[in-house]
Order: sequence, then C-alpha cells, then structure tokens
Amino acid sequence: MAWLVLVISGLMETAWAIALDRSAGFSRLIPSVVFVVTLALSMAGLAYALRDIPVGTGYAVWVGIGAVGTAVVGMVALGESASLPRILCLLLVAAGVIGLKIFH
Repeated sequence: MAWLVLVISGLMETAWAIALDRSAGFSRLIPSVVFVVTLALSMAGLAYALRDIPVGTGYAVWVGIGAVGTAVVGMVALGESASLPRILCLLLVAAGVIGLKIFH
C-alpha cells in the first residue's frame, strides 16, 4: 500500500508543479487553489509512505516521479522541447526510480 500511495503522491507532485506554473505567481485563483490542494495531498501521501519505506528511497522515488511527470507534461502539453537527449535523460531517471523499487 505504501508504494501505491508513494506513486500517487509523485503524480500529485507533477500536478502541483504544473499548477504552480499556471498560477502566474499566484495571480490566478483556480491554478493557485489546485497548487495548494495537490501540494498538501502530495506531502501527506509522502509522509504516509515514509512510515514503511526508507526516507532515502521514498524521497528519491517521489522526486523522480514528479520530475519525469512534470517534464513529460511539459513536452506533451506545453510545447517544451522533446529532443532525443532530453527523452533519454528522462528514461534514465525513470530507470533509477524503477531500480530503487526493485532493489528496495
């Protein structure tokens, strides 16, 4: 259960990062509210998961999921560069997250 919560929390990290960008410095209400809610959910889920998963592993997986997710949303939906080197680097991060789960 802790791993499922950790993955969902990582996805919430992606959501709050995108909402933070869309809030335009907290000048737009809806993205600002989405940011606060998803940030709180993400942190609460991380805290829950860390009861059963070591902090080094849990935090690295959480950050990795959030970073890869945010970069993928940026490339797919926000027009950011989707160059081959960038995609390869994201695959390396994803491989590291998977490795941390496997070798936990």
